[in-house]
Amino acid sequence: MSIKLITFDLDDTLWDNVPVIINAEASMREWLATHAPQVGELPLEQFASLRQQVLQRHPELKYRISVLRHRVLMHAFEEAGYPQPEATEMADVCFEAFLHARHQLTIFPEAEPMLQALRRRYLLGVITNGNADVQRVGLADYFHFALRAEDIGIAKPDARLFQEALQRGGVDASAAVHIGDHPGDDIAGAQQAGLRAVWFNPAGKVWEADKRPDAEIRSLTELPGLLTRWE
Repeated sequence: MSIKLITFDLDDTLWDNVPVIINAEASMREWLATHAPQVGELPLEQFASLRQQVLQRHPELKYRISVLRHRVLMHAFEEAGYPQPEATEMADVCFEAFLHARHQLTIFPEAEPMLQALRRRYLLGVITNGNADVQRVGLADYFHFALRAEDIGIAKPDARLFQEALQRGGVDASAAVHIGDHPGDDIAGAQQAGLRAVWFNPAGKVWEADKRPDAEIRSLTELPGLLTRWE
């Protein structure tokens, strides 16, 4: 069967995510230091403890990472003595400071030309465990749909997320290919759902899992040619 749908991971596949998250965390801490220093001075261990407490009470938030972060912030403000609804309002603004910085990112220079070339021939979709919004990073026009784990409540490598993508695209698994950087979440997850999986491996890491990806690329520029060869 010919290829009809290509799905992409986002973080560390279309951009380098490590500096993005470092900057977002720093922006959140800067906001706290200015507007709520007693919360900003809390050690990371305290935030980690609050996170565990929230998850124990609300295990359904495990994959809803934006709601989880907001809830942790709200509890931090409450423990610092802020009354409701002020604690919620403060959490709203603080989280938006984080989320704004989280979308200040630099897309790999080869990503948009690659997406432009592929969308002429295929349906394109997003499957991500992160909370990046393709609308906010200016890539929404390339994609037929974007599935985020936090919107659905399940995360890669759960096959149901890939099956939802197939349903959105209206295709069988044999007509779909997924591209991502994570051996478990992206490659194993996609293969378990019946998709072919392309490992994006720009650093040239050694593959350590038993079942290999269907293909490996070091640059996104290789993807259009690979798909053409498969067809």
